[in-house]
Amino acid sequence: MTSPPEIDRLAPRIRPPGSVAGYQTWSDLLFVHWRVPAAELRPLLPQEVEIDEFDGSAWVGLVLFHMSGVRPWWFPALPGVSEFHETNVRTYVTCRGEPGVWFFSLDAANSLAVRVARWRWRLRYFFAEMSIARHDSWIEYRSRRLWPPPLPGHIDVAAEIGDWWPHGGPQGEAQPGTLEFFLTERYLLFTELAPGRIARGQVHHRPYPLQTATLQRCEQSLLSTAGINVVPPPAHVLFSPGVSVDIFPLREIAT
Repeated sequence: MTSPPEIDRLAPRIRPPGSVAGYQTWSDLLFVHWRVPAAELRPLLPQEVEIDEFDGSAWVGLVLFHMSGVRPWWFPALPGVSEFHETNVRTYVTCRGEPGVWFFSLDAANSLAVRVARWRWRLRYFFAEMSIARHDSWIEYRSRRLWPPPLPGHIDVAAEIGDWWPHGGPQGEAQPGTLEFFLTERYLLFTELAPGRIARGQVHHRPYPLQTATLQRCEQSLLSTAGINVVPPPAHVLFSPGVSVDIFPLREIAT
Protein backbone atom coordinates (compact mmCIF):
# COMPACT_ATOMS: atom_id res chain seq x y z
CA MET A 1 0.00 0.00 0.00
CA THR A 2 1.39 3.38 -0.98
CA SER A 3 0.29 6.98 -0.66
CA PRO A 4 -0.78 9.10 -3.65
CA PRO A 5 2.44 10.10 -5.48
CA GLU A 6 1.26 13.60 -6.42
CA ILE A 7 1.32 14.80 -2.81
CA ASP A 8 4.75 15.79 -1.45
CA ARG A 9 4.71 14.24 2.02
CA LEU A 10 8.36 14.96 2.80
CA ALA A 11 8.44 18.73 2.27
CA PRO A 12 6.48 19.55 5.47
CA ARG A 13 9.23 17.89 7.52
CA ILE A 14 11.70 20.59 6.43
CA ARG A 15 12.10 23.29 9.04
CA PRO A 16 10.30 26.40 7.73
CA PRO A 17 11.97 29.83 7.58
CA GLY A 18 10.99 32.55 9.97
CA SER A 19 10.69 32.93 13.69
CA VAL A 20 9.41 30.30 16.08
CA ALA A 21 6.21 31.15 17.97
CA GLY A 22 6.81 28.72 20.82
CA TYR A 23 8.07 25.42 22.13
CA GLN A 24 6.49 22.23 23.48
CA THR A 25 7.42 18.65 24.32
CA TRP A 26 4.95 15.85 23.53
CA SER A 27 5.42 12.56 25.38
CA ASP A 28 3.70 9.20 25.97
CA LEU A 29 1.70 9.49 22.75
CA LEU A 30 -0.83 6.80 21.88
CA PHE A 31 -2.14 6.91 18.29
CA VAL A 32 -5.46 5.04 17.93
CA HIS A 33 -7.01 5.02 14.44
CA TRP A 34 -10.17 3.87 12.72
CA ARG A 35 -11.04 3.62 9.03
CA VAL A 36 -13.97 5.88 8.12
CA PRO A 37 -15.66 6.25 4.71
CA ALA A 38 -14.65 9.61 3.28
CA ALA A 39 -18.28 10.36 2.43
CA GLU A 40 -19.18 10.30 6.12
CA LEU A 41 -16.51 12.89 7.01
CA ARG A 42 -17.11 15.23 4.07
CA PRO A 43 -20.11 17.08 5.65
CA LEU A 44 -18.01 17.78 8.77
CA LEU A 45 -15.27 19.64 6.89
CA PRO A 46 -15.17 22.99 5.07
CA GLN A 47 -15.14 22.83 1.29
CA GLU A 48 -11.68 24.45 1.15
CA VAL A 49 -9.98 21.24 2.33
CA GLU A 50 -9.92 17.81 0.69
CA ILE A 51 -9.96 14.52 2.57
CA ASP A 52 -6.59 12.75 2.45
CA GLU A 53 -7.11 9.01 1.97
CA PHE A 54 -4.87 5.96 2.37
CA ASP A 55 -5.73 2.50 1.05
CA GLY A 56 -9.09 3.72 -0.21
CA SER A 57 -10.45 5.25 2.98
CA ALA A 58 -10.26 8.24 5.27
CA TRP A 59 -8.82 7.78 8.76
CA VAL A 60 -9.84 9.26 12.10
CA GLY A 61 -7.40 9.32 14.99
CA LEU A 62 -7.65 9.58 18.75
CA VAL A 63 -4.25 10.86 19.91
CA LEU A 64 -3.57 10.88 23.65
CA PHE A 65 -0.42 12.41 25.16
CA HIS A 66 1.28 14.61 27.75
CA MET A 67 2.54 18.13 27.04
CA SER A 68 5.36 19.84 28.90
CA GLY A 69 7.60 22.85 28.42
CA VAL A 70 4.73 24.69 26.73
CA ARG A 71 5.79 28.32 26.31
CA PRO A 72 6.04 31.18 23.82
CA TRP A 73 9.51 31.87 22.44
CA TRP A 74 9.88 34.98 24.62
CA PHE A 75 8.95 33.50 28.01
CA PRO A 76 10.09 30.58 30.18
CA ALA A 77 7.93 27.59 31.03
CA LEU A 78 5.96 28.09 34.25
CA PRO A 79 5.04 25.42 36.82
CA GLY A 80 1.33 24.65 36.80
CA VAL A 81 0.81 26.34 33.45
CA SER A 82 3.25 24.76 31.00
CA GLU A 83 2.52 21.07 31.66
CA PHE A 84 -0.76 19.19 31.13
CA HIS A 85 -2.41 16.23 29.38
CA GLU A 86 -4.16 16.45 26.02
CA THR A 87 -6.36 14.31 23.75
CA ASN A 88 -7.06 15.10 20.10
CA VAL A 89 -9.64 13.83 17.62
CA ARG A 90 -8.33 14.38 14.12
CA THR A 91 -8.48 13.39 10.49
CA TYR A 92 -6.16 13.97 7.53
CA VAL A 93 -6.71 16.50 4.79
CA THR A 94 -4.96 18.40 2.06
CA CYS A 95 -5.23 22.09 1.26
CA ARG A 96 -3.66 23.52 -1.88
CA GLY A 97 -1.89 20.17 -2.33
CA GLU A 98 -0.27 20.12 1.13
CA PRO A 99 -0.99 17.25 3.54
CA GLY A 100 -1.99 18.11 7.08
CA VAL A 101 -4.26 17.52 10.05
CA TRP A 102 -7.80 18.70 10.71
CA PHE A 103 -8.82 18.70 14.37
CA PHE A 104 -12.42 17.96 15.29
CA SER A 105 -11.62 18.53 18.97
CA LEU A 106 -8.70 19.01 21.33
CA ASP A 107 -9.28 18.33 25.04
CA ALA A 108 -6.69 19.66 27.48
CA ALA A 109 -6.35 19.67 31.27
CA ASN A 110 -5.38 23.33 31.48
CA SER A 111 -8.09 26.00 31.39
CA LEU A 112 -5.69 28.84 30.49
CA ALA A 113 -4.22 26.87 27.59
CA VAL A 114 -7.73 26.10 26.34
CA ARG A 115 -8.74 29.77 26.39
CA VAL A 116 -5.54 30.91 24.66
CA ALA A 117 -5.71 28.18 21.98
CA ARG A 118 -9.36 28.92 21.19
CA TRP A 119 -8.57 32.63 20.84
CA ARG A 120 -5.07 32.61 19.32
CA TRP A 121 -5.13 29.44 17.22
CA ARG A 122 -8.87 29.21 16.45
CA LEU A 123 -8.86 25.53 17.39
CA ARG A 124 -11.73 23.60 19.00
CA TYR A 125 -10.17 23.21 22.44
CA PHE A 126 -12.12 21.94 25.47
CA PHE A 127 -11.22 21.87 29.14
CA ALA A 128 -11.22 18.39 30.71
CA GLU A 129 -10.17 16.50 33.81
CA MET A 130 -7.46 14.11 32.62
CA SER A 131 -4.98 11.57 33.95
CA ILE A 132 -2.20 9.40 32.53
CA ALA A 133 -0.79 6.50 34.54
CA ARG A 134 2.28 4.58 33.38
CA HIS A 135 3.37 1.25 34.94
CA ASP A 136 6.30 -0.27 33.03
CA SER A 137 4.82 -1.29 29.66
CA TRP A 138 1.21 -0.57 30.71
CA ILE A 139 -0.31 2.91 30.20
CA GLU A 140 -3.79 4.26 30.99
CA TYR A 141 -5.47 7.46 29.85
CA ARG A 142 -8.67 8.91 31.34
CA SER A 143 -10.51 12.13 30.57
CA ARG A 144 -13.86 13.84 31.21
CA ARG A 145 -14.79 17.01 29.34
CA LEU A 146 -16.04 19.89 31.52
CA TRP A 147 -16.57 22.85 29.16
CA PRO A 148 -17.61 24.22 26.74
CA PRO A 149 -20.31 22.07 25.04
CA PRO A 150 -20.80 19.78 23.20
CA LEU A 151 -20.92 17.24 25.99
CA PRO A 152 -20.40 14.46 26.96
CA GLY A 153 -16.83 13.73 26.10
CA HIS A 154 -14.87 11.06 27.92
CA ILE A 155 -12.12 8.48 27.38
CA ASP A 156 -10.95 5.43 29.30
CA VAL A 157 -8.13 3.83 27.35
CA ALA A 158 -5.47 1.33 28.37
CA ALA A 159 -2.69 -0.14 26.24
CA GLU A 160 0.36 -2.35 26.55
CA ILE A 161 3.45 -0.88 24.93
CA GLY A 162 5.53 -3.26 22.85
CA ASP A 163 8.80 -3.21 20.93
CA TRP A 164 10.17 -0.64 18.52
CA TRP A 165 8.21 -0.60 15.28
CA PRO A 166 9.85 -3.50 13.41
CA HIS A 167 9.44 -2.17 9.85
CA GLY A 168 10.79 1.31 10.45
CA GLY A 169 14.17 2.97 10.53
CA PRO A 170 16.21 3.84 13.62
CA GLN A 171 14.01 3.70 16.73
CA GLY A 172 11.03 2.68 14.64
CA GLU A 173 10.81 5.84 12.51
CA ALA A 174 8.03 5.41 9.95
CA GLN A 175 9.10 4.97 6.36
CA PRO A 176 7.59 7.17 3.60
CA GLY A 177 4.77 5.46 1.73
CA THR A 178 3.62 3.38 4.70
CA LEU A 179 0.41 3.73 6.67
CA GLU A 180 2.45 4.57 9.79
CA PHE A 181 4.04 7.51 7.98
CA PHE A 182 0.64 8.68 6.70
CA LEU A 183 -0.88 8.63 10.20
CA THR A 184 1.94 10.07 12.29
CA GLU A 185 4.30 12.18 10.17
CA ARG A 186 2.08 15.26 9.98
CA TYR A 187 3.62 18.69 10.41
CA LEU A 188 0.85 20.97 9.11
CA LEU A 189 -2.55 21.80 10.57
CA PHE A 190 -5.44 23.60 8.95
CA THR A 191 -8.20 25.44 10.80
CA GLU A 192 -11.17 27.57 9.80
CA LEU A 193 -10.96 31.21 10.86
CA ALA A 194 -14.41 31.95 9.43
CA PRO A 195 -16.47 30.53 6.55
CA GLY A 196 -14.24 30.54 3.49
CA ARG A 197 -11.11 31.51 5.46
CA ILE A 198 -8.53 28.80 6.22
CA ALA A 199 -5.31 29.19 8.21
CA ARG A 200 -2.23 26.98 8.14
CA GLY A 201 0.03 26.18 11.08
CA GLN A 202 3.29 24.24 11.09
CA VAL A 203 5.41 22.41 13.63
CA HIS A 204 8.91 21.03 13.38
CA HIS A 205 10.38 18.04 15.23
CA ARG A 206 12.41 14.92 14.60
CA PRO A 207 10.49 11.96 13.12
CA TYR A 208 8.47 10.17 15.77
CA PRO A 209 10.21 7.19 17.38
CA LEU A 210 7.47 4.53 17.22
CA GLN A 211 6.67 1.39 19.18
CA THR A 212 4.02 -1.25 18.77
CA ALA A 213 1.05 -1.13 21.15
CA THR A 214 -1.89 -3.37 21.98
CA LEU A 215 -5.14 -1.91 23.23
CA GLN A 216 -6.47 -3.51 26.39
CA ARG A 217 -9.43 -1.16 26.79
CA CYS A 218 -10.91 1.61 24.64
CA GLU A 219 -14.03 3.37 25.87
CA GLN A 220 -14.62 6.83 24.49
CA SER A 221 -17.38 9.23 23.41
CA LEU A 222 -15.26 11.98 21.85
CA LEU A 223 -15.74 10.72 18.31
CA SER A 224 -19.52 10.36 18.51
CA THR A 225 -19.76 13.79 20.18
CA ALA A 226 -17.91 15.20 17.16
CA GLY A 227 -20.44 13.53 14.85
CA ILE A 228 -18.17 10.66 13.79
CA ASN A 229 -19.38 7.07 13.85
CA VAL A 230 -16.77 4.32 14.01
CA VAL A 231 -16.99 0.55 14.22
CA PRO A 232 -14.82 -1.04 16.95
CA PRO A 233 -12.19 -2.22 17.31
CA PRO A 234 -9.70 0.39 16.06
CA ALA A 235 -7.81 -0.59 12.93
CA HIS A 236 -4.36 0.64 13.99
CA VAL A 237 -2.53 1.48 17.25
CA LEU A 238 0.96 2.90 17.82
CA PHE A 239 2.91 4.42 20.72
CA SER A 240 5.68 7.01 20.77
CA PRO A 241 7.79 8.06 23.77
CA GLY A 242 7.72 11.58 22.34
CA VAL A 243 9.43 14.49 20.62
CA SER A 244 10.45 18.10 21.31
CA VAL A 245 8.52 20.49 19.10
CA ASP A 246 9.00 23.96 17.63
CA ILE A 247 5.71 25.77 16.89
CA PHE A 248 5.46 28.29 14.04
CA PRO A 249 2.85 31.04 13.68
CA LEU A 250 -0.60 30.42 12.27
CA ARG A 251 -1.06 32.16 8.91
CA GLU A 252 -4.14 32.63 6.75
CA ILE A 253 -3.80 31.15 3.27
CA ALA A 254 -5.49 32.05 -0.01
CA THR A 255 -8.07 29.43 -0.98
